[in-house]
Amino acid sequence: MNTRMTVSFAPHLQDRVTVNRLMLDVIIALLPALAAAVYVFGSRAALIVGVCVVSCVFFEWAFEKLLKRNNTIKDLSAVVTGILLALCLPEEIPIGMAVFGSFTAIVFVKQLFGGLGKNFANPAITARIVLFAAFPASMATWDVPFLGSLDFDFFAGSHSGYFSEANGLALVLGGAYLIIRRVITWHTPVTFIAVVFALTAIQGSEPMFQIFSGGLLVGAFFMATDSVTSPLTNTGRVIFGAGAGLLTVLIRYGNYHMAVSFAILLMNMVVPHINRLTIPRPLGSAALKRAAVKKGKRGNV
Repeated sequence: MNTRMTVSFAPHLQDRVTVNRLMLDVIIALLPALAAAVYVFGSRAALIVGVCVVSCVFFEWAFEKLLKRNNTIKDLSAVVTGILLALCLPEEIPIGMAVFGSFTAIVFVKQLFGGLGKNFANPAITARIVLFAAFPASMATWDVPFLGSLDFDFFAGSHSGYFSEANGLALVLGGAYLIIRRVITWHTPVTFIAVVFALTAIQGSEPMFQIFSGGLLVGAFFMATDSVTSPLTNTGRVIFGAGAGLLTVLIRYGNYHMAVSFAILLMNMVVPHINRLTIPRPLGSAALKRAAVKKGKRGNV
């Protein structure tokens, strides 16, 4: 009797952590940044965040309803996308553009690729780039914030910019929370920030200004660490962070906006190659492959 059994490679892991729990942790980590944005920019920040969140949830529900897919709005991933997109927008962006950005993030970047876990790039990052390409003037126009100064204050946030720039300390605290909760690891954000700091210092620029401006902190802690579009190994995450940091500095050196977004998107595109290089082969896999090839050749004699 010839019985064949096929068993996938170990380890076989089970975990009680759910997508809903992970997304809830991300939302909790973003609360300090949201509070800072509302405090600095006023009710306009709350309005934009609300519009983006509601739009993202609606478009996910409507698209899945249209295609008769299982409803996934309860996993909170659409809420996270809405918050991240809103934090990457300027105060004076028209409401219609925020809705269009939400549609782009959920439908074109997430759902058309099959939904959560199948998108090749971070939805909020990609939507931000699309908005900048379609409406460059609106995406690069800032008024004096509610607190009222054009001077850059790293922590107080009394400067013009995107909502995510309201308070750098709030984003650092949120990122630390995610690391402590083991939602993310330190490898990508720390490497990302360290590379930007080092390279800008070598250039003679102001490293702290480069780190606390342009959405770098929200990108490093909340977007570059997206589990779907980032590497699977710690070595790969260091490579991802270093590449994103290098690209950010190079793009900023060319005086081009959206450096962080483009850097993360470009690194998202090479994640499969990073995984291929850094994921260890199962024990004995090479020998098994050679044996299989050898056996196949004998069978053709």
